Amino acid sequence: MTNKDFFLALEDLEKEKGIPQQIFLDALENALVSACKKQYAGAVGDVEIRLNPERGTIDFYTVKTVAEEVEDKETQISLSDAQAIKKSYKVGDKVYEKFVPKDFSRIAAQTAKQVILQKLHETERDVAMSEFSDKEGELLVGIVRSIEAKNVYIDLGNGKVSGVMLPSDQVPGEKYNVNDKIKVFVKRVKSGNFGAQVLVSRSAPGLVKKLFEEEVPEIKQGTVVIKEISREAGARTKMAIFSNDERVDAIGACVGNKGARVNAVVEELKGEKIDIIPWSENPLEFIAKALSPAKVISVTQLDGEKSAMAVVPDDKLSLAIGKDGQNARLAVRLTGWKIDVKSESAAAKLGIGVTTEEEE
Repeated sequence: MTNKDFFLALEDLEKEKGIPQQIFLDALENALVSACKKQYAGAVGDVEIRLNPERGTIDFYTVKTVAEEVEDKETQISLSDAQAIKKSYKVGDKVYEKFVPKDFSRIAAQTAKQVILQKLHETERDVAMSEFSDKEGELLVGIVRSIEAKNVYIDLGNGKVSGVMLPSDQVPGEKYNVNDKIKVFVKRVKSGNFGAQVLVSRSAPGLVKKLFEEEVPEIKQGTVVIKEISREAGARTKMAIFSNDERVDAIGACVGNKGARVNAVVEELKGEKIDIIPWSENPLEFIAKALSPAKVISVTQLDGEKSAMAVVPDDKLSLAIGKDGQNARLAVRLTGWKIDVKSESAAAKLGIGVTTEEEE
C-alpha cells in the first residue's frame, strides 16, 4: 500500500501544529492493526504493520511463532514450515510474512482519518496542558472570542487555548465584547473532555496583585510584599503591604510619582477604588489602618478569639462602616478579625476607653 500524499500530509501537520509525525504514526499503526484484525477476524492471527514515511509505504505482516507442536494455526508455525522459509529459524523465533489485505484501502483511510483527528485533539490538549499548567496564578492577555450562556470565552496563547470566564468571575458592571483585548487572572488549569480548560477571572483578588506586580518594580523584586488583599470586584479593594527594606516606603512605591502606578491599576479595573494599607504585626494597629479611609480613635480586643471593637469619631461612623457595610466587611476579610465598629459617643456609653493596645 503506497500513499505518499498521506505521509506528506503528516509532514505538513508537524510543521503547522508542531506535533512530531511519529506520534501519529504510532497511533495509526495500532489502529490499523485493530482494524485489520476486525476485518479478517479468524483469518489472520497476530498482525504487524510497518509504516515507512521515507518510502511512503504501509506494509502488512502476519506474525507467527515457531513451535515444535502447532496448537494454534493463526499464531504458530511448525519448525519445518518455518525452516522452509528460512533455514536459520528455530523454536521460539518470530516469522514475519508480508501480505496485501484485499479491499482494505477504504477501511484504512477511514481509520487513518479517525486516528489522526483523535490524536491531534489529544496531543493539542496535552501540549496546552503542558504550556499552561504553570500559568495558574498568572496574569495573561487574551481576546474575547465569544459570549455564550453568560460565559465569556477568551483566546489565550495565540488562539491555541481557550479560557472561560464564568459569570462569578466577571466584574459587575463590566461589559465584554467580541474582539476586546483584556487582562485576566488564571485561576485554574484542568483537562476536560474537549481539551485543556483554563478558568480565568477578572474578579479575583489575585488580578489586583498581579497588576501591581506589573506596575511596581519593588513588588516584583520582593522589596515590597503584598501581605493580604480583600476585594469586592468593581467597587473596592483593600491591599495590605509591607516593606522588607526600611529605606523603601511601601505605600509610596505602590502609589508612584503623582499617583501614576496606582492610577494605572485603577484604570485597568475601570475605576475600582483601592485602599493601600500598611501591614502591621500588631493586629489592633492593623485593624485601625484597615478601616481606612476613616480615622480610628482606638481599637480594643474583646473577649473571644480575634474579636475587636474599633472606635471612630461620631461623624466618621458611616465612612468607617461604608455603603451597605462594605468598608467594614473588607476590613474584616483583610485582617481576619471580627470587628465591631462603634461611634465615640456609643463607646463612651459602654464605658470603652480609648486605647490602641491589646488589653491585658
